[in-house]
Amino acid sequence: MNALGLSMIVKMGCICSRESININGHKYMVKERLGEGGFSCVDLVENTTTKKKYALKRITCHSIDDQKIAMQEINYYKKLRHPNIIELVDSTFKGSADIVVQATSEAFLVLPYFKRGTLHDCLTLRSFNKNYIEIKEVLRIFNEICQALKFLHDFTPDPIAHRDLKTANVCLTENMEPVLMDLGSCAPAKVQICGAQDAQKLQDIAAERSSMTYRAPELFHVESYCVIDQRTDIWDVHELVLFMLNVNPSERPFIDDVIAKTGDLKNKIDTIV
Repeated sequence: MNALGLSMIVKMGCICSRESININGHKYMVKERLGEGGFSCVDLVENTTTKKKYALKRITCHSIDDQKIAMQEINYYKKLRHPNIIELVDSTFKGSADIVVQATSEAFLVLPYFKRGTLHDCLTLRSFNKNYIEIKEVLRIFNEICQALKFLHDFTPDPIAHRDLKTANVCLTENMEPVLMDLGSCAPAKVQICGAQDAQKLQDIAAERSSMTYRAPELFHVESYCVIDQRTDIWDVHELVLFMLNVNPSERPFIDDVIAKTGDLKNKIDTIV
């Protein structure tokens, strides 16, 4: 699922058939395929009544466990309400997965469509044109991403880690406001590892749901007896804040420290400008 970070806005080609999908009484017409991963894809769809465009994420489920994972993603969208976290417009399941008879089901998630694309697209285009974002704007965007992370990390009763934070998983609104997306990788922030079996399980989950380039070191080789917490997300953004570059995960800062440091940098720039 994490492979779809960029797919909400990257066009991979048109869909020739005029497929229509009914979701809880709302009819959507599929306009084109935006992207696809191993067991999911994202289509650009249009509400036939309002003519408003959305990104429709479709997850193919081959088993009951797959359905539970898709349902978990939907539940994260529903309960995590924050200005800098993507909202779920609607959702539904069609069919029933049964691995014995090789029957599949499909989860449909209606999400906002962002014309500007992702932060990755923005940075790539600006780098190509040598039209770089001003440092104050970079700090503003980064600070808002941190606020979204803080919301996840402080969530009650159980803190949540995103586990696949990267520029391709941050959409940009028309006003250049960052919106964190792809909650399929989210998980309880604090995990107590008690033995080799627990370690291997978390390692396998991380390999499946987290991008290798951005994955925290402690998720590549999980120790048999340890505690993994929300600071895995802090590793994901280490390229933007140099003081987070500490190989020892126990000494890595929490999100409040990151926000404070970002604020200090912005204040220094304000005094210079």
